[in-house]
Amino acid sequence: MLDRIRASIPALPPAEQRVARLLLTDPRSFATLPVGELADRSHVSKPTVVRFCRSVGYDGLADFKLKLAGTVNEGVPFVHRSVDEDDKPADLIVKVIDNAVAAMLKYRNNAASHAFEQAIAALAEAGQQRKRIEFYGVGNSGIVAQDAQHKFFRLGVNTIACSDGHVQVMSATMLGPGDCAVVISNSGRSRDLIDAADIARRKGATVIVITASGSPLAQLAQSHNQIVLAADHPEDYDRYSPMVSRLLHLLIVDILSTGVALRLGPKLRPMMQEIKRNLRVKRYAAPAAAPGPDERA
Repeated sequence: MLDRIRASIPALPPAEQRVARLLLTDPRSFATLPVGELADRSHVSKPTVVRFCRSVGYDGLADFKLKLAGTVNEGVPFVHRSVDEDDKPADLIVKVIDNAVAAMLKYRNNAASHAFEQAIAALAEAGQQRKRIEFYGVGNSGIVAQDAQHKFFRLGVNTIACSDGHVQVMSATMLGPGDCAVVISNSGRSRDLIDAADIARRKGATVIVITASGSPLAQLAQSHNQIVLAADHPEDYDRYSPMVSRLLHLLIVDILSTGVALRLGPKLRPMMQEIKRNLRVKRYAAPAAAPGPDERA
């Protein structure tokens, strides 16, 4: 979080730059001081402090302080511990799990909640109005798209997942206002996905992209006021099979599906209970009963 803010300083107005420098000088104090004290120490007005928090991607001062406190108190830097050819299974367990846990904690501290609020609102509205929700991904991201479709169709919404570029183009062409297209890409460079996202946008659908910030796909969405859920990580997608990125994308899908389920409300409960009852009969073996006294003897 601090590295990202340090890199953004040149793009900030001079007054907000003073707030950023105060933050970088003593992050722990910044997370606890009231807005008036922060304004006095930065030699700016109170609204400038709030504008700074929004300029760097947060809802306001309270949201910014919450994420900052998580960063400075836990000290969760992402240390990429690459596996080596001579690693033993015990080493692999530690390295792979450490990478995954650190990436998730880092994402928790950096995630922009306002983007999730927009995405959940659009998806819930589409579900309530019986509009279409479609998930697009290719390769590894196609697997995430299938997982997203599996989670959302259980909410009773009209949803599909497409991993073929031609089908994506055809499906995006049939979207309209009120529909949602969720485009998932690790690199954000896939021509098929960029084309599908652009077609869906031009047809009036809400486009939600899950990808790396600054990628061509993210830039396309931002330039047309669509929704970007950035998932940044140090994993080299040109050299390594994506592991951390897929976990982050699955995590984002879980957040979205949970948020939409909460928005859709109590009417989901009877349907979910009926699904569980119907699935129960598909089990071929009942749980083993505890042995009676004679059997134990």
